[in-house]
Order: sequence, then C-alpha cells, then structure tokens
Amino acid sequence: MRVVNKKEILEIEKASFGEFGLTKDLVIEGVGREISDFILENFIEDLDTSSFIFLIGAGNNGADGLAAARNLSNKGLNVRVFFIAGNEKLSDELKIQMDRAKAFEVRGNEIDDAKYLESFLLQNSQQNIIIDAISGTGVRLPLAEKVYDFINVINENSDFTISIDLPSGVDTNSGKVQGTAVKADITLSIGFPKIGCFIGEGVNYIGQIENLEIGFSHKLKSGDKELADLDQVVDIARLRSKFEDKKSFGHTLLLGGSHGLTGSLVMASEAALRVGVGVVTAATWEPQYLEFVSRLIPEIKTGYIPLDDSRWGALVSDLEKYDSIVIGPGLGVSARSRRLVHKILESYQGPVVLDADAINVLSIKDDLALLQNRRNPTILTPHFGEMAKFFKVEKSKIHAEPIKYLKQAVDQTNALVVLKGPCTFLGFPSGQVYLNYSPNSGMASGGVGDVLAGILGGFAAQDHTMKKNISRYEKIVSLDKTVLLGVMMHSRAGYFASQDLGDRYMTATSIINSLPKAFEEIK
Repeated sequence: MRVVNKKEILEIEKASFGEFGLTKDLVIEGVGREISDFILENFIEDLDTSSFIFLIGAGNNGADGLAAARNLSNKGLNVRVFFIAGNEKLSDELKIQMDRAKAFEVRGNEIDDAKYLESFLLQNSQQNIIIDAISGTGVRLPLAEKVYDFINVINENSDFTISIDLPSGVDTNSGKVQGTAVKADITLSIGFPKIGCFIGEGVNYIGQIENLEIGFSHKLKSGDKELADLDQVVDIARLRSKFEDKKSFGHTLLLGGSHGLTGSLVMASEAALRVGVGVVTAATWEPQYLEFVSRLIPEIKTGYIPLDDSRWGALVSDLEKYDSIVIGPGLGVSARSRRLVHKILESYQGPVVLDADAINVLSIKDDLALLQNRRNPTILTPHFGEMAKFFKVEKSKIHAEPIKYLKQAVDQTNALVVLKGPCTFLGFPSGQVYLNYSPNSGMASGGVGDVLAGILGGFAAQDHTMKKNISRYEKIVSLDKTVLLGVMMHSRAGYFASQDLGDRYMTATSIINSLPKAFEEIK
C-alpha cells in the first residue's frame, strides 16, 4: 500500500478530479460512507451505549467527518457534532456538508470554548467516542491556541479516539508536533496513509492505522514508499518440498558473542534455525567458547574465533561453504571486531547481515568502498542510535528524517538497510522504501534485534537466487522480498507473543517461540 507526502496526495487528487473525472463532493461522500461503515462494523457492541462525538474543523477534513456524522445519525446512532472553526474560512465542501447535515437534522452546534466540550464529556452518561476531524493534510503548525485547548480536552476525556486521515496537530510531511496533538486510538487514513504518521513524533500519536479505500484509480497506487503487507511476501513463504535435504535449505554462519554477550549470539543462532535454514553454525571469540556452548541447543554447530587474527586463515578459507553470514550479535566494539568485519566483507561474497556491533565498528566515511564493491548484497540492520553513530550525527536527526538518512545509507553503501523502530523502515537499492508499522512495547527488550538478525540470515540462506549466475541487481531484487519477509515474520511473531504473554512478560525468546503462529498465519 502506497504511503504519500503532502505533495503526492495533492497530485493524486488533481489527477482524480481531472483525468479520472471524480469530483470533490463524490470523494467526500465516499469517505463519509467508509468512515461510518468502519464504525458500524467495529463498534457493533458499543452502538447503544456510546455517544459518537465529532469535532469538525474548517477544511475538507471537517467535511469528511460531517459526512460520516450524517450517515451515522441517519442510522439512529447517538451523534453529536461540535464545530470549532471559529473565525476560520470554511471550505466550500464543508459548507455543502453543513447544509446536508442540517437537512438531515444532525444535532450540532458551534463552540468557541473548550470548557464547553469538557463539561459535555464529563456530564455524558454514555461512553465518549470522539472522532477527530479538526485538521487534515493541509494542517499548518502551530495551530490556533484554542484548538490546542480542544485537543487537550479530547486527550484527557475521550474513552476512545478516532482521527480522520491523521491526528490533528501532526504535520503531514514531517510528523512534527508543536505542543501537542490528538492521541488517536485509531487513525483512518484516507486513500493512502500519510508519511507524517510514521516519522518524527507522529508515530506516537496515530495508534492503530486503518486505510480506507475511496476509489482512486489503480494507476495512482504505485510510489517509492509502501506500507508493508503480508500479501507482498506470501509467494516466497510457500510450503517447502518434502523431498529436499538439508543442503537445499542453506547453511548460515553467525559470528559474535563477546564477554557477557554470548546470549545475543545464542538467540540469533536459534532464530536462524527456527525459520527453516538447513544448517546453522555459530562461532564466538575463543575465550567465550565454553560459556557459549553451555547455553546453546544441540542442533547448532559451533566454532570459535581466535583472538590472534593471524590465526583467522582457516576461518576465512572456509567461508564459501556458507549460504549467508550474520555478524554482529554481541560481537563487542573493538579494533579486533572491526578487523573481523573487514575480513568477512573482503573474503566472502555471499549475502552478509551486519547487525549491532558490526555496524558500530564501521563508518560511512571510511568504509564505503568496502561495502560498495561486494558482489552480493549486504544487509544492514541498525536501530536509530546505530544509524546516528554510522553517520556521526545526532540521534534526533535520524528520528526527524529517517527516510532521508535511510536513502543516503542505501545509495552510499549499495546495501539493503533495515532501520529498526516502532515503525521499521526498509530501504532497497531499487529505490523502494517499505514501512513496517507494528508498534509493540514488548519488543523494546534486550535481544529482539539479535533475533531479527538471525531470522534475516536464515531466510537469506534459503534464497536460491544468491547462488545463480545472474547480475548483482537481479540478486538484490530477489533479496528485497526475502528481507521484507524476515522483518514481517519477526514483527508478527512479536505480535503473537504479546497476545499470548502480554507486553511486559514477553522476551526475545518469546518471539522465537511464536514463529510457528507467524508461519501459520502467512500460509
């Protein structure tokens, strides 16, 4: 599903109202029906015990909300509409909807003081379900002071909040918030999700996101940013042949596990095994070997990395038997670790996943040639802090413009980049960016990133195109979907772990244990 910025949605609307013959009124009526149908379908148990309270601003976002309010009122629901536009100029489409709402006897009135709304909500004996239609993609920050007063009342007194298109107070392009914004439980994006919902502070306000299809032409549905969906990876997650042997499913090597951090390598190794790779070998630094093997399941083969790099010859000469390599989980940040990462990237031409400390020991300034010159793809999996170190910028800059830095990392390294967070951004050399929005506080836990690295390495080893005599570009295109599959399986397993155990109780190992449910879902 395409994700758009303000310029792109304006271009889509221009084409829809011109080339494709739609009208603003037709679209707004369609949006109103979609919103009302969503509420009727998803709040069926609350329809008789709730007040559906619409906050209507001056623009077309308000017109969308008012069309929905009229439809729900006409269905017999308890609907109240409050116009808070004040002295703002009303859009022509809102004026049309106001006339229709009046003809249908929708209960509504203009209010200038947020205290009136607060009093109404506190005295209401029913559940307050608030629909935020104050401002949409045309928002300009900062909002008027009185609008912030209304937003504060919503956030403090709503039992459930639905924002139309994006929460009022969130900038469409940057996700920037000045002061505050509506804290939505659900955001109903119109046509296409807006990029501001997923970057900057916007990700903290959108809640669950649901997209409403409103009849835009299929010719307008492709772009360089997409919201990840299981449908995009079903074809490569198909059932495997029952007649293959373990060699057919690949061999992954994992390297890491310094003093006190062998658990990272244990989790990554088991995660690789659990996504179906045929053989997993894991090697840690020589002094940590005994501790490491004491924590490892028996199905995983083991080895060690000598501290003396003059003894790395046997390790390096044997690399081509592996179908993928993961380096970084618990590796440690040191000059020795940097030399090992360099040696792997120079000596092995298959797909390599660089995670955690393997990224921390590199820099965008000094290591570009090493990354650019590899025959097969490299996969980088930084979180926001690691990306900031890589670029030697403040972490706040990565949060403010994640896609900008993601694309820079992809363009300069020729790598596939997975920027991890509540919304994970995937950047591919093809120019495509995917957003995997799956917020889960249970995944803000030690080892979760190690599990993802193992999953990606395990899937990469099963990608048979990596062994074919085809161009690097063709290999990258194939690996795009493999990486997308790995990221989505990781987040879906995390979702099932949180459902079964709760956000507080689940751990990184819970994600591994929940992979069977994720595989079952994708079947």
